Amino acid sequence: MISPAVLCELFDHNYWARDRQLQVCAAFTEEQFLRPPGGGCPPLRDLLAHLLAVEWLWLERWRGRSPRAMPQAGEWADLAALTNRWRLVERDMRACLAGLTEEALERPISYVNFRGEAWTYPLWRILTHLAIHQGYHRGQVTVALRQLGVQPPAVDFLVAHDMGFRL
Repeated sequence: MISPAVLCELFDHNYWARDRQLQVCAAFTEEQFLRPPGGGCPPLRDLLAHLLAVEWLWLERWRGRSPRAMPQAGEWADLAALTNRWRLVERDMRACLAGLTEEALERPISYVNFRGEAWTYPLWRILTHLAIHQGYHRGQVTVALRQLGVQPPAVDFLVAHDMGFRL
């Protein structure tokens, strides 16, 4: 099992990396933000909306709810709207993370997925899955930024620490 402190550090890094990518995205026009950059990549808005929606989904499941659908990218017309919603999800996620204990991490979380299937995992597995998921899709954001001709920011975990990122 992963410790509460390590999970909190992973999520601190998650938000640090997200903010670095959002800062670069803020320089794009609405057209650049909404159009596919090429190479089969979805638009930046869609990639970022997916990251936000999945984080919200797992937070809802942690709270004992089983949403029947994910928010869609079109719910956020621009980067500001997406960022504002994500800050609220982050606030709620950090509040939940702040109260973590080893006992809480071992607690089973049950939910029903979108196909109506029931699943149960210990909380630590769900949060580890979410942290890995976010990192995977941050890589896709990096590719999209490159395809749009922009040097993406470094978002690696160790780079964050080398740059002075601390809890």
